[in-house]
This record gives sequence, structure tokens and C-alpha cells, in this order.
Amino acid sequence: MAKIRAFRAIRPVAKYASEVAALPYDVMNSEEARTEIQGKPNSFMRIDRPETTLDKNIDIYDERVYQQAVINMNSLIERGIMQQDSTANLYLYELTMNDRSQTGVVCCASVDEYLNETIKKHEKTRADKLADRIKHVDVLDANTGPIFLAYKKQEKINAIVTTYKQNQAEYDFTASDGVTHRIWVIDDSAIIQKLIDAFAEIDVLYIADGHHRCASGVEVAKKRRVENPDYSGDEEFNYFLAVVFSDHELKIMDYNRLVKDLNGLSEDEFFEKIKEKFNVENVGNKIYHPQTKAEFGMYYQSKWYKLTAKPGTFDPKDPVNSLDVAIMQNNLLHPILGIEDPRTDQRIDFVGGIRGLTELERRVDSGEMKVAFSMYPTSISELFDVADANELMPPKSTWFEPKLRSGLFIHKLS
Repeated sequence: MAKIRAFRAIRPVAKYASEVAALPYDVMNSEEARTEIQGKPNSFMRIDRPETTLDKNIDIYDERVYQQAVINMNSLIERGIMQQDSTANLYLYELTMNDRSQTGVVCCASVDEYLNETIKKHEKTRADKLADRIKHVDVLDANTGPIFLAYKKQEKINAIVTTYKQNQAEYDFTASDGVTHRIWVIDDSAIIQKLIDAFAEIDVLYIADGHHRCASGVEVAKKRRVENPDYSGDEEFNYFLAVVFSDHELKIMDYNRLVKDLNGLSEDEFFEKIKEKFNVENVGNKIYHPQTKAEFGMYYQSKWYKLTAKPGTFDPKDPVNSLDVAIMQNNLLHPILGIEDPRTDQRIDFVGGIRGLTELERRVDSGEMKVAFSMYPTSISELFDVADANELMPPKSTWFEPKLRSGLFIHKLS
């Protein structure tokens, strides 16, 4: 059963919500984040990336950086930009992008459910990124970026959410990227209990996005449990901030690949090797979006090609190796282009579908990259299948849009 609980969010006063709301800390590098906060004194990016408000020469993992997060957070509270709710509530968070909406329940999820794997993951975490977020959560004594969780559609929850959204939204604003954010505060204890009971009928939740944020909250909880051996399990540090969405509203975008060279192969050798595993069709200079699974676009020397994986190149019953990202990795990127570990190889780069396929053309045409591959998006059911099999997806398998904003809800751990 999925255990969710209400909490007393620290959140923006309604008139400041659009000023505070910031993209997740990990969608931009430190330099981009510095530019992002210019002229935005209330941006939550100043708390999520506190190095942006310090001298550039200070290392981003310096102790002073984490202390600065506390200073910047306290400033928002002291100036009346943010305040803490007096009661433990649940919240609804609707994001609308290109006329498509998704609504999640903002709550706290259980650390124990992550540990016993009833909150399922599908990605590895990187030690350096994880260490940074653990320190950030621990020093700030709060979860700041919400974890994006998903569940298999449940009518009871949908009915409660749909009915409650007929009330006036507490926040309603459109960000500079065109995404509209609307938030409702559920402070009615009877409705809160109905939602808690409805979620209890769900067997598992899945991490859709935010594996590092989730793992950092769990590691801080484990640390606090050691520091408080008499803990009851009811303390706030045993829970982490999450927004939980029904799978039927979610959309995963393509996550495309670019490679810097042909691994020492001539053009003829390159095509010869590809044709061993794929049917290759020259489709000219018009951008090619794959139309179905096991189909790929390739952009090379100002031309687009359609690649279709031949039968026998993958096992359709294997939840991981039947993923398009795995078919591409196992049959082309690794054996032909020599990309052994896409996590660490400097010769490969990735472009989320939100940037469009013209970005692939631009980077190949500029000479920065030699060849690009457009991918068919991973489906949410494929993500669930991998997680249910206790397997891990290859890196850069999923790109979710729209991105949940940070700073609209803060969960204090003490």
C-alpha cells in the first residue's frame, strides 16, 4: 500500500508564487543558474543553487555554499515572501503545457517505502550529485525540490482531484516558458483522509523523475535515525516531499543522441556496419521523427536516414533490452561507435525532445558533432515494466515535460 501524508508546507505568499518558482536545480549548470537569477531576488534558484549568490571562485561544494542556502531561505521567510502553513495539508499541483494538463497530489511519501521498494526506481544515481544533495537537504533541514512520482490510474483518486479542482486555485500563473501552474490547498481533514485512504489501495508508486532528490532525502533520514536511535518513525525526517501523478496524464518525450566522430571508421565502413543490424532508408533532408518502436532517425552529412532494427537484434520480451535506447546502445553506439558507457563517455551528448530535432541538425552542421540519432520516446508503461522487474534503465532514457517547479512547497525535516 502507498502511504502518503499531509504536511505543513513552507510556501510563497500567493502574490509572490511566480517570482519564487524556479526550474529544478539540475536542468542548468552553475553559470546558467547565475544568469537565471539576475534581477530575480526571490527566485528559489538562489536556495537550490546557492553558489550563484557567492563569489565565482568559491567551489560549488564548499561548506559556505550550503550555509548560504540557509541564509537565502531565511531571507525569503523574514521578508514575508514565504510562510509556513499552520495546519498539515495536502495540495494539488496542475501543470499545463501546449494544451495538455497533468495534476498531481503534493504530499509526503515514506522513506521506508523507498527502502522496502514499494516506491520503485528505474535509474542509478551518481555519487557526486548525490553527495551534494544530501548535504543540501541536511544543512537546510528541508526537502526543497519535489520528487515526481507516478501511479497506475485509480478512479477514486481522479474523482476526488477533479471535484476539488472546481474550487478557486490558490496560485495561478504562467511562467516565462509558457507553462501554466495552478495550485489548490486541501485543508479539509475529511478530504485529506479520503485521499490517504485511496492511495493506501495502491500497491506501489514509481519514481518518474528526481532519483537524486529522492535518494538524498532517504540518506538524510537514515543519518537522522542514527542520530536519534529512539525515533518513532513519525518524525518528519522519515518522509520526503513528492508530487504524485496518475500515469494516464503523463507524457515522456524523446531523448536524442549525438556522437562526435565515427570511431575511426570511413563513411562506407560506418554504413556497412549499420546495415548488418538495421534496414537503412535515405529520407532526404526533411527531419525524421521515428513513428514506432525500434525505429530511429539518423542525421549525417546533411541527410536524414530511417533506421529500422532487424528481427533478432533484440529480445522483445526483455523489459530493458527491448527499450529503444537499449537497442540503439547495444547494436550501434557501443559495437560500431565505441560508446561503451554513455554515462561517462565524453564523445556522446544527449538532447531532450523539448529542444526539437533542429538542435540535432544545428550541432552536426556546425561540425561540433558528426552524427545524431532521433529516438522514439520511452512509454510510461515501459518505465513501469522495468521498475517492476527491479531492473534499471539505460542512462538518458526518459525526458519528462513539463518540469515541476521548485520553491512552491518546502517540507521541513524537524
